[in-house]
Amino acid sequence: MAASPQRTPLGRGSGRERILATAYDLFSRHGTRAVGVDRIIAESGVAKMTLYRNFASKDDLILAFLERREERWTRAWLQAEVWERAATPGARMLAIFDTFGEWFAREDFEGCSFINVMLEVTDTGHPVHAASVLHLANIRDFLRELALEAGIDDADGVARQWHILMKGSIVAAAEGDVHAAARARELGELLLDRYGVAA
Repeated sequence: MAASPQRTPLGRGSGRERILATAYDLFSRHGTRAVGVDRIIAESGVAKMTLYRNFASKDDLILAFLERREERWTRAWLQAEVWERAATPGARMLAIFDTFGEWFAREDFEGCSFINVMLEVTDTGHPVHAASVLHLANIRDFLRELALEAGIDDADGVARQWHILMKGSIVAAAEGDVHAAARARELGELLLDRYGVAA
């Protein structure tokens, strides 16, 4: 099974890596608004000058966090799990919710950082907001590829519908619905059936 998308040990890496690892942990668990630069400096054990030499602003650090989140959460965890769990496009689409079910049950389940950051930075022209939207679009691109492989003509439409199920289940899980992933999977099965895709 692929590694969890959550924490990474700080280790003895470079100052930049220690800052980014600390920010990744804190931003994932608490959001970007609630975590100040001083806390990141204190917990990473680096000097303030080191942080600003590597990241000109907190926004630059958030952008780097979002990039790393895509590497770890979207690619190394979610996509890897989907490919490992299922052999056909339809089954892979449903495997997303099987993976989510295990994620939602974790004590350190923290929700979707891309959604969280997008909602924290509401200015649609802000680079952080735009980056969050882009990272979400990259997830839809993955879904679109699966839909195309499944032979669905309206692959973009189905990818958007599937993404709504994914995002909705994440929010429902954050509300405390322990069956959120299973409920979304049932809806996904209906959607696949509508397009004649075998699960």
